[in-house]
Amino acid sequence: MTQESELVSKRLGLPRQSVEATILLLEDGATVPFISRYRKELTGSLDEVAVRAIESNLAQVRQLMARKDFIREAIEAVGAMTSDIAAQIERAETTTELEDIYAPYKPKRRTRATVAKEKGLEPLARIIMAGNTSDCISSARRFVGKNDVKDEKDALAGASDIIAEWASESIRMRNITRNSYRRNAVLVSKVVKTKEAELMSTPFAQYGDFRQTVRRMPSHQYLAMRRAEREGLVKVKYDLGNSSEELDQALCNAFIPRHATDQCADVIEKAVLDASARLLRPSVENEISAELKDEADRVAIDLFAQNLRQLLLAAPLKGFRVLAIDPGYRTGCKIVALDKQGNLLDDAVIYPVPPRLDIAGSQRIVESFVEKYNLDVVAIGNGTASRETERFIKDSHIVEPSKVFVVSEDGASVYSASDIARQEFPDKDVTVRGAVSIGRRLIDPLAELVKIDAKSIGVGQYQHDVDQNRLKDSLDYTVMSCVNTVGVDVNTASEKLLSYISGIGPALASNIVDYRYENGDFTSRASLKKVPRLGDKAYELAAGFLRVPGGREPLDNTAIHPESYSIVSAIAKRLNVRPGDLHANGPLLDSIDVESLVAAGIGGKQTIDDIIAELRKPGRDPRTDDNSNAFVPAVDSFEELRVGQTLPGLVNNITAFGAFVDLGIKENGLLHISQLSHKRVAAVSDVLHIGQQIMVKVIDIDTPRRRISLSMKDV
Repeated sequence: MTQESELVSKRLGLPRQSVEATILLLEDGATVPFISRYRKELTGSLDEVAVRAIESNLAQVRQLMARKDFIREAIEAVGAMTSDIAAQIERAETTTELEDIYAPYKPKRRTRATVAKEKGLEPLARIIMAGNTSDCISSARRFVGKNDVKDEKDALAGASDIIAEWASESIRMRNITRNSYRRNAVLVSKVVKTKEAELMSTPFAQYGDFRQTVRRMPSHQYLAMRRAEREGLVKVKYDLGNSSEELDQALCNAFIPRHATDQCADVIEKAVLDASARLLRPSVENEISAELKDEADRVAIDLFAQNLRQLLLAAPLKGFRVLAIDPGYRTGCKIVALDKQGNLLDDAVIYPVPPRLDIAGSQRIVESFVEKYNLDVVAIGNGTASRETERFIKDSHIVEPSKVFVVSEDGASVYSASDIARQEFPDKDVTVRGAVSIGRRLIDPLAELVKIDAKSIGVGQYQHDVDQNRLKDSLDYTVMSCVNTVGVDVNTASEKLLSYISGIGPALASNIVDYRYENGDFTSRASLKKVPRLGDKAYELAAGFLRVPGGREPLDNTAIHPESYSIVSAIAKRLNVRPGDLHANGPLLDSIDVESLVAAGIGGKQTIDDIIAELRKPGRDPRTDDNSNAFVPAVDSFEELRVGQTLPGLVNNITAFGAFVDLGIKENGLLHISQLSHKRVAAVSDVLHIGQQIMVKVIDIDTPRRRISLSMKDV
């Protein structure tokens, strides 16, 4: 525990005491949201990002410790352990350092060096490495005729193979090679000659003749280049250029003993050059490729998680009854009426677009839905026939254009065919379920999107190229973080939404829903303890994130944890008011003397500060309300675009190289990172967020490939 916390603290630059406290809480079963929200006094007010980093790094450190134990045992098993090696293992802080230590003792497949050792040529290799003999051929002659050694040349070749392996296992030699590659290597991709035409029709055309230094390789370009290679379109190699000879010279200088005779030096030099070409360079290239891939994965996964967080925390459009439309051509547009809670009221099919183009009939049905169910806003899926359907709705003047929203339907088909959708609507087909999902995304994006596999939501880049386990872990955590940031109404939340609450999980979520169905709404947080298998620990971890609006205890509809209700009572008593008088009472809350409360032992400063902040806006939804205005596009088709046009757009995806912008037509425009500002922008996410409405200028139109380049400069 001590060594673990020390390493984690060093890696993250966080106070050792805070790290140790966090690790103890994690080991006790506490979740990241719970620790960062309700255990600030113990952790020194570490935020959720820091607590999550400790959790992740702790897992890595424990893997490192386990590998250390394995390597110790393996080296001891072959009788090679020394105090120096043991100290090296103890000091190692990375897997790379450990594997370098282990390399000479690792079980090997049958190599040229092992064959030479079997022939008994290791003593000859040691004689040459000692550098004392002036006649290597005479030294080699002593081994001829033994163990199938044919002649002096055969003996020297075998000894050279052994020396080459020693060189490749040398930590110093590996570090020299690594440093050279990291400073000087260039990644080069060239088109496969038979694939030139095919490459040009793909998004990877630029990698047909591409060069970039290892030091400056952008993560998205690395992933793209490697995908092009996997698809057989290009070949990728490392090029050291003029530094190649410098590397070999440095390796020879490092490995050849200074006192070696000319003959010994000559044999060793050839062995080192062989080790460089056959062993060291390929090994280091694989290592650097793994590092580049690991970093590219990290960047892509972080960006995916950031985009997902923005989608999940998009402002809900609560208090409105919705007409939701899943557009389509031949099969028509499925429409559904939803109440303010997203409950399905009715459904129908209209045909306002080709081939039927039944404008009058479609308008009558829509008008009847709007009137009968008193619908306020319209949500239209952004898939096939979306823009034509949007035009029909706006031209019909049934609702104001500002109340027509185009909603991403990425993943709606996944939801509509899922077990969750079948349980919610067992008697409805997939088209109705899809339309309901589109409408609910407008009412409450978080509550609806948690039902869908995050990878199907349509944000991020190269998601199929990154480590899938890391991606799943990151996205699952992001969903859990968002759900707990917002909190959920325990009486209306779906089973899926509840499963992401701290301390709950799928089994308890199912029990909560079953209990709610059998016994009616919960009237207090405390009544959750009646749910089967929801014990004290689960209640402690979950209670602060569950809301009970309109219950017996007003604090049950806030983010104040039940364990702190006594603090609220103590504050009220000191002010000679009732606890309920504190709610949203700014002047009264401003009069609270936090320091005196802390001094009196009533509570910790961070906890009291959080309680006061929550009482200022009890039951508040932390999601900002920026959904009040629908996006109104200025063009209806690709053909209307002209270079130089300034248009409104809606950011619908952010990548490392730019943002994709919805212009109101089928094709998205690309706003490259270089076109965000006249000043250098480090990351697209520093300037834009998903769902943001922006003004852009069309700077290029590629009609054959229907690609649009955009800029925010001078707009």
